[in-house]
Amino acid sequence: MSTLAAVIITCNEEANIAECLESLSGTVDQIIVLDSGSADSTLAIASLYGATVAVSSVWHGFGDQKNQALSMAKTDWILSIDADERLTPELAKEIRSVINDTHSFTCYSIPRRSWYCGRFIRFSGWSPDYVDRLFKNGTARFSDDLVHERLLHSGPSKRLQNTFLHYSFRNFSQVLQKLDRYSTASARQAYAKGKRASVYSAVGHGVWAFLRTFVIKGGFLDGSHGLALAISNAEGTYYKYLKIWQLEQNN
Repeated sequence: MSTLAAVIITCNEEANIAECLESLSGTVDQIIVLDSGSADSTLAIASLYGATVAVSSVWHGFGDQKNQALSMAKTDWILSIDADERLTPELAKEIRSVINDTHSFTCYSIPRRSWYCGRFIRFSGWSPDYVDRLFKNGTARFSDDLVHERLLHSGPSKRLQNTFLHYSFRNFSQVLQKLDRYSTASARQAYAKGKRASVYSAVGHGVWAFLRTFVIKGGFLDGSHGLALAISNAEGTYYKYLKIWQLEQNN
């Protein structure tokens, strides 16, 4: 029987971590939680679930943090999961099945259903949303990006059928908080790679983000939630490019 570790990075996730770990019960052989300085009860909750808990005092971005967590896993397979994600019973069963099969696949993509302020989004570019998260130990690592890190894997991959439940935004206060943090990290990352912007390009990119989400990706089919999501996507994009412009002015 192949062994499986769930790897999670956290920071102040007491509202999410218990449900996440509960969904892993009976599926994984090891749980690794790498924290970046939680001031709440995240670590205490993780310990109650038998997780191997460690704290990283230095933050170099999501990619680097996830790679640190991967290095702690000693199992045959690794499942990278975020604190706001949940395994469904069907997905848990499918995961145990594929890691024990004799096959050539070393990586699996998992579809996600993402929650936005009261409902799961069906369109808007959010569905289907496949993420590479299940892989054989030693065959993959995450890109060293500050945000929007990608799994870099070798060998053949395949898509699973059953879904993660992703409670990405529970309320609009959380939308605003994440919008500020992620637009800052995205701007720093883009600026370091040579991207430049102006107020006018920030407006243009914001308008395009709205049209892409609401019209091209069918956000209008998600009703009022689709409209709200398109607006928040536009705001996030606008502030990303505005912050790139600000970095240029400061330098």
